[in-house]
Amino acid sequence: MAGVQHTGATATGPGAPRAIPDATIARLPLYLRALAALAEQGLHTVSSGELADASGVNPAQLRKDLSHLGSYGTRGVGYDVATLRTRIGAQIGSTQQWSVVIVGMGNLGSALASYSGYAARGFRVAALVDASDALIGQQVRLEGNDPDVLTIQGDADLADVVRAAQPAIGIITTPAEAAQGVCDRMVAAGLTSILNFAPTVLQIPEGVVVRAVDLGQELQILAYHQQHAQIPADAVVDTDQATSGNGLPAAAEPATGSREEVLQ
Repeated sequence: MAGVQHTGATATGPGAPRAIPDATIARLPLYLRALAALAEQGLHTVSSGELADASGVNPAQLRKDLSHLGSYGTRGVGYDVATLRTRIGAQIGSTQQWSVVIVGMGNLGSALASYSGYAARGFRVAALVDASDALIGQQVRLEGNDPDVLTIQGDADLADVVRAAQPAIGIITTPAEAAQGVCDRMVAAGLTSILNFAPTVLQIPEGVVVRAVDLGQELQILAYHQQHAQIPADAVVDTDQATSGNGLPAAAEPATGSREEVLQ
């Protein structure tokens, strides 16, 4: 689950672009991925139900999301796959290439750097940065990237790296205690879009957007559902009536039949 934090006013008025909710924006890549798979299968049109199933959402939600793009489809026909791919791609920026810089080349940073799917989604890794003297200067081969080999540069030179590489997005994969300082220097160098994997909340100035991915938090959410799924139905108690000897609730009533919806 990726959380989003951003600051700054939203433009309003007749000439302002139509605002799209953050939750809808988070689902657009799902639709784009599903459409790409359908196109590879040779399909030219798709119904809202078929596209919803392929994307893991319900049809009503999909239709509502696409209405923000002005794409309502054709009754009895559905959506034109190629046209919808173009509209969504233009909306989320995948029709052009975006450069990223990764700061923190430990296990997670190295795994992200070696991901081979960036190019297909309109991204390229422009620079790699780390604070460790043992890593600075090492060369990393990046499959499908341009260039396909990058040298890890020093964290102390982050501002110069950002100015030289001109990335549009900064990715933070450092320990939590180092993340705020990295964020501050990214922003000072001109970056306004940051993907944060460090388990901490970043303080950001106006005009900056941060997407936060906390793997530990996601595991804890899954553990919650796993734990409550294992509790027998007859073990559920009414916390308004059941109390222990000291007057406190004897047990908390577990959530049953719930489904956590996350933004991928």
